[in-house]
Amino acid sequence: MGRASTRTFGTVAAGIFLAGIGWGQPSPVGVVSHVKVLSDKVPDVSSMEAWKQSFIRDGMTDAEKALAVWETAVAFRHQDAPPNEYLQSEGNVHDAIKMFNVYGYNMCCCASATIEQLARYVGLEARGYGITAHSVPEVYYDDAWHLLDASLIAYFPKPDGQLAGLEEMVAGVRAWLADHPELKGNNAKLMEFMRGGGWRNGPDILSRNPHYDDNGWLPAATHGWCSTMQEFDTDSFIYEYGYSQGYQVNIQLRPGERLTRNWSNKGLHVNMTDGDAPGCLNGTVGQGDLRYAPQYGDIAPGRIGNGALEYDVPLGDPDFRFSALTFENLTAAVAVDDPGDAGTVVLRMPSSYVYLGGEMLYDAGVGEGGSVTVLLSDNNGLDWRPINEMKASAERTVVLTPWVFRRYDYLLKFVLNGEGTQLNTLRLTHDIQHSQRPLPALAQGPNTITFSAAPQEGTVTIDTQTNPELQHGKQVYYMDYDPVLEGLSEQYMRVGDTGRGESTFRIATPGDMTRLRFGGHYRARDARDGWDLSVSFDDGDTFSPVDRFEGPTQGRCQYVSVEEIPADTSEALVRWSGQQYNTTCVFNLRIDADYTESRGGFRPVKVTYRWSEAGADRENVRIAESPDETYEIECAGEPRMKSIILELAE
Repeated sequence: MGRASTRTFGTVAAGIFLAGIGWGQPSPVGVVSHVKVLSDKVPDVSSMEAWKQSFIRDGMTDAEKALAVWETAVAFRHQDAPPNEYLQSEGNVHDAIKMFNVYGYNMCCCASATIEQLARYVGLEARGYGITAHSVPEVYYDDAWHLLDASLIAYFPKPDGQLAGLEEMVAGVRAWLADHPELKGNNAKLMEFMRGGGWRNGPDILSRNPHYDDNGWLPAATHGWCSTMQEFDTDSFIYEYGYSQGYQVNIQLRPGERLTRNWSNKGLHVNMTDGDAPGCLNGTVGQGDLRYAPQYGDIAPGRIGNGALEYDVPLGDPDFRFSALTFENLTAAVAVDDPGDAGTVVLRMPSSYVYLGGEMLYDAGVGEGGSVTVLLSDNNGLDWRPINEMKASAERTVVLTPWVFRRYDYLLKFVLNGEGTQLNTLRLTHDIQHSQRPLPALAQGPNTITFSAAPQEGTVTIDTQTNPELQHGKQVYYMDYDPVLEGLSEQYMRVGDTGRGESTFRIATPGDMTRLRFGGHYRARDARDGWDLSVSFDDGDTFSPVDRFEGPTQGRCQYVSVEEIPADTSEALVRWSGQQYNTTCVFNLRIDADYTESRGGFRPVKVTYRWSEAGADRENVRIAESPDETYEIECAGEPRMKSIILELAE
């Protein structure tokens, strides 16, 4: 990655994660995990399973499930310039749950990936297609394929009520244009034709679309019947809009840590350094191209939110050590204990929302001949880059943005040398991006608020793509996680001339592993091509088969979960073993290792709502005394939402 590296651990981040803090039990709670606040006005889409519970009911037909998938995508994403994280093969963010919670907007290829991902999760087959200037997905049920376009908000019922598939759409549009050649490809004439209900006199396959208005515009009014007539006059091709799966919202709070999510933004977004700014950055729900959003349950004032994750590290609290990942050769006051050795403290900074910037303010006292060195890792502790050094007592501000931008997790290590050297104060602040749409908004009248904080688990993640030309130093690349490749080329993990190859990733957790979730976007063109996935929990002595990602397919996304983890496991190997007769490769992959937080538990959480009614500021503060509570907030007038703040109660 072209960066300074100080590799201090021989294998993986276990070099940090397994460095225990040698105090007896019981110990104070160092972190509260999966803190969640829900409103009865907004469905829970914080994970794939939460989404399923919100939208999929027992007894639903496959057709009803497919429509629920489509309605979710319409409700929680908006057509706009897509966010780029460079973690999937297209560069854009293709992850339904991340899209719903972090961004709330994307382009048609991303929307197609969302439909494919959600449909497959509930047991339906799905596929993507490229057509003229557009991408669309199909879902298979009732012995037929059905087109469900969440990008432009459209589907096309046939006379029997069943939704048309792509082939039927193309055939119907082309047949009609053959009889009206003067309109073919002529946007101005097509627009003129569609006005005043004229579109209903066009191809029969389009005539029952319930989403066109009288003048032929689709709900966002950026596209209409005229667009459909050009998009489906096409030679289509199947295309897998590869997605990542595994992200979930897990808000974790330590003493001194505070998460603020706002129903507003400061103009910050993930494409600030490259790519296009989304138009909805300044959009208002119910107006402009967001005019349709209230119809699908959106009660937020806008779409993009900027919030803050702040951590006033309580160095003066002797219990601070229980929130640290590593705390070695230091007194309770975070001073060097034995001056003959370095003192080390490591903090992990996971976030459910993408970091847009960060700043560290710290004050240190440095003894004679001593020093404080600050290092940062963005690949789970495998590599460390020095970002600051102090050789005399001082207060210093360090901008973290160059190293944390687009990240969801990083580690900070402070190495203290010399007698009398200690950390006095430390404050970390971050700008984050989140979508306003899934926030637990209030409405006029009574609002039921549900608070929960369970399970007490964290997650260590490898989320990456395999094309070095796309990465260009913008993200953590898969080779930065030190996989062992045998018989594979670096680019796309393609199987070489031997016809066989494998890659092995090591992942470690700072507590007992509870499950292992992994998969990716792969290609296996021949029926004999494919990938066998296996795991080892004994450092590679034995591997157990988990699943096969088989061909023939030009592209497919598949994800699995291993729930049976041996007791006291904190490290695993995940292996991809490929066979190739034509083409076998991987475009992007994700591994999530969930674990029990060894210093996790529950302690009271302070929940602060801020909003206004008729211009008057309102606030509700609740101290959740248990990990499962329900309460009510009454709004006499229509609320204008401002912020929700989560922190541990003092």
